[in-house]
Amino acid sequence: MALVPTTAATDTQLIAEVDMGSDVSVPTVRATVVQASTIFYDTPATLDKAERLLAEAAGFGSQLVLFPEAFVGGYPRGSNFGVSIGNRTPKGKEEFRKYHAAAIDVPGPEVDRLAAMAGKYRVHLVMGVIERDGYTLYCTVLFFDPQGRYLGKHRKVMPTALERIIWGFGDGSTIPVFETSIGKIGAAICWENRMPLLRTAMYAKGIEIYCAPTADSRDTWQASMTHIALEGGCFVLSANQFCRRKDYPPPPDYVFSGTEEELSPDSVVCAGGSVIISPSGTILAGPNYDGEALISADLDLGDIARAKFDFDVVGHYARPEVLSLVVRDHPTTPVTFTSATTKTEDSCKK
Repeated sequence: MALVPTTAATDTQLIAEVDMGSDVSVPTVRATVVQASTIFYDTPATLDKAERLLAEAAGFGSQLVLFPEAFVGGYPRGSNFGVSIGNRTPKGKEEFRKYHAAAIDVPGPEVDRLAAMAGKYRVHLVMGVIERDGYTLYCTVLFFDPQGRYLGKHRKVMPTALERIIWGFGDGSTIPVFETSIGKIGAAICWENRMPLLRTAMYAKGIEIYCAPTADSRDTWQASMTHIALEGGCFVLSANQFCRRKDYPPPPDYVFSGTEEELSPDSVVCAGGSVIISPSGTILAGPNYDGEALISADLDLGDIARAKFDFDVVGHYARPEVLSLVVRDHPTTPVTFTSATTKTEDSCKK
């Protein structure tokens, strides 16, 4: 295991890369998962931080860089937005207003900047954001190619627990797997990775590099990531934030529900655990629980075929005559206007 040296310009650790050998006949992709915290309520500063980290990763040859869930816009850990059954507090409503203001429009200027960053550093960029669509927010992953093009997005289809009071639900139209020069790339966010039918849909689209940005730093998360790598015969990249209490605004502006009195500024509120796993279930890099880090590994894409020979979940190991899945992959909207169609039909009659 060869260590990438740290640089004096940053406190971020650059964690071990795995030397996968030198067989030039097998494509190899250098991938990095970013383990770092949002600058909460400050989206411009967060984008500046993202660019610094992206430049570091690109400087060490990374071709694919994955950021954590909600990196741009922030994961509102510990907050309940003043909600209880039958009641919402004025302070909680103001907290949502500020959170809404920190989110980004897709498309929008922040997306343009992220695309430019991907093009500048010539990397495939997968970025967790909070997307603002009118007054509804979505936990979203954005995809960019090394030419600086925005490829598309995935919206989290099922927010977990209290996330549902602040985030909307994605639909089947944003479960993409993109065919790129380094393989087929897609993403599922945090606990939607536990949804077997969602995973099956992604396997059916041929995913090879499975990105799993998350907010779960528990040991049990590692078991899920290893299982998905084995089940899907794919590389799994999981990125989580590493956050201390001081990475969020101080009280009383921001309160960690039920725990504020026990937390010091240096208390760890999210311990990371970012990891890269091969299709055989081998941990290539991580998990890291020590601080902000860039965690990298070289992915031998030949490992995908080797794993599929054993088990291809939607191929030779499938039994479609017994078990099958239907995915409704069209957009769903609450309101449909027919006036444009009616006018066209009327003009044709004349």
